[in-house]
Amino acid sequence: MLSLTSSEFLNPVNTQNWTNGRHVVRCRKLIQETHDVRTYCFSMQEPVLFFFKPGQFVTLELEIDGKQVMRSYTISSAPSIPYSFSITVKRVPGGQVSNWLHDNLREGDAIAVHGPVGQFNCIDHPSKKVLFLSGGVGITPVMSMARWFFDTNSEVDMVFAHSARTPRDIIYRTELDYMSTRIENFKLHLISERTETGQIWSGYRGYLTPAMLQLIAPDFMEREVFCCGPTPYMRAIRQLLQEAGYDFSRYHEESFGATPEADIAVAEEHAAEAHEREEAAQDTYRVSFKESGKSVQAATDTTLHAAAASAGITIPKACGMGICGTCRVRVLEGDTVMSHNGGITEEEIAEGYVLSCCTKAVSDVSIEY
Repeated sequence: MLSLTSSEFLNPVNTQNWTNGRHVVRCRKLIQETHDVRTYCFSMQEPVLFFFKPGQFVTLELEIDGKQVMRSYTISSAPSIPYSFSITVKRVPGGQVSNWLHDNLREGDAIAVHGPVGQFNCIDHPSKKVLFLSGGVGITPVMSMARWFFDTNSEVDMVFAHSARTPRDIIYRTELDYMSTRIENFKLHLISERTETGQIWSGYRGYLTPAMLQLIAPDFMEREVFCCGPTPYMRAIRQLLQEAGYDFSRYHEESFGATPEADIAVAEEHAAEAHEREEAAQDTYRVSFKESGKSVQAATDTTLHAAAASAGITIPKACGMGICGTCRVRVLEGDTVMSHNGGITEEEIAEGYVLSCCTKAVSDVSIEY
């Protein structure tokens, strides 16, 4: 029977924590939520804990038609799934960035993001009872909050009321239904503006009205309200609550649209600094793979696994964190630096083996692969 010392058992995983700044992330998964809404899931090559306050956003740094474009999107996932984050984007007629993302961003592509930032979040405004009000793709920040409360087994009493144009435009519908059946403190109410021919709908119809809100959340005056959606939607919500005499110190909203100028300025500053660092980092090393006969020039911050991928070589990998040992390879010549999390023994290291997912070259190297 394998026995572990306390120090071995408690050895922490060596991960970085997400901090506000510029980060290059890779798209790992695409999820088609509705006919015109898609979720993009991102992570980094090395494990990073993407902790943020549910409701916050990131700013994407993109190049479209040869020009740098910055655009902010709310993080739709929750920090309770910490090694990745997601944004959910609706294709908008004439939308420069949303259409570009739908038409061009694919699994495996890398982009730069800035953040996380944002005052609209459920961490800074704690409450035992909350009311989530959203319209259209404005569901993304409140969904992040709901997912956080759901995943952490929170006792927060949640009422979730979402408005969509038609039943087929309801984003996350299956997941919302699932959440409503799993816990008693999540009450779901879906509102469809209209129905199309052949659609079956038994939920609320039209627009959110005072009478409808009274049915959905009779105690809404006692709840912290988080609201997000198109400008007309939020204007109507504010008017509805104002006429009811709601205490607006407990009302929080986030609009979606163009990225605020202040956020653009910060993101552009981060981008300029990153480009300067990239230009200053001239060192690259030749990574050669003996058995396959291939080689590639790799930058100093590139792992051996990433170098192999760029050369068209697939090294099996499971965890990507230096734990499982699946990506082990042997270094025949050259120097490397490895930061693993227990997936390799001292004996294997002495024989020249490394874990390619967490090893970088510091000279020209030759790999037995």
